Amino acid sequence: MDRHIRTIDDVLQLMDGLFAPESDRWTADAGDWWDGFYADRTKSVPFFVAKPDEHLASALDRGLIAPGRALELGCGPGRNALHLASLGFEVDAVDLSPAALAWAGERAAEAGLDVRFHHGDNFDPVAAAAWSGPYDLILDSGCFHHLPPHRRISYLALLERSLAPGGHFSLTCFAAGEAGMGSELPDADFYREARLHGGLAYTAESLRAVFADLTEVELRRMNDEPPESPRFGEPFLWAGLFRKA
Repeated sequence: MDRHIRTIDDVLQLMDGLFAPESDRWTADAGDWWDGFYADRTKSVPFFVAKPDEHLASALDRGLIAPGRALELGCGPGRNALHLASLGFEVDAVDLSPAALAWAGERAAEAGLDVRFHHGDNFDPVAAAAWSGPYDLILDSGCFHHLPPHRRISYLALLERSLAPGGHFSLTCFAAGEAGMGSELPDADFYREARLHGGLAYTAESLRAVFADLTEVELRRMNDEPPESPRFGEPFLWAGLFRKA
């Protein structure tokens, strides 16, 4: 059926369709891909560990973030969501993958923690009706860098809509300059090649430009945490914390 473009959402959805299915890991249709990714829990995947991001834990320890309502985008097996719940946060956690959510639910049950897990696309208004702001903290550990460039518009709209005044946004994403850890192509080239190359790598300057409407609290490379550490940290990732005015 022909599509008649009338709205910005129509344009965004049209651009979504420009990408090859195997590289489209962020829409509701990508749940099967992620289910396969999470099927083998014994794989050597850094973020399969049941540990919170080191910069998130550090910000909490230093009192930069106070307990309140929290939303995690792309929660995976729930390691950050569970850490927040253990500190008294009221947590909603969203993911595309039923397999990831099942694993997260098992972890929550074992720890005796209450987290509301939701299956859905962050940008689907029907799915998003299951969770609503305002949130004192919105957390993203590895979701943002899988978005095609045009979906930054939707992402920023979500932050504007759902983050409370004075609330914090915690971000973990691929850093530029790390071989094999995200693509540094110009935005236009992703559309020419119809691929996201496993994710987008960002410079500090590009992140500051994207999130210019938020106040930067800190932006640094993640600490390289040893295996025995109670925290997750890989130096090929950015660790960012921003605040809404």
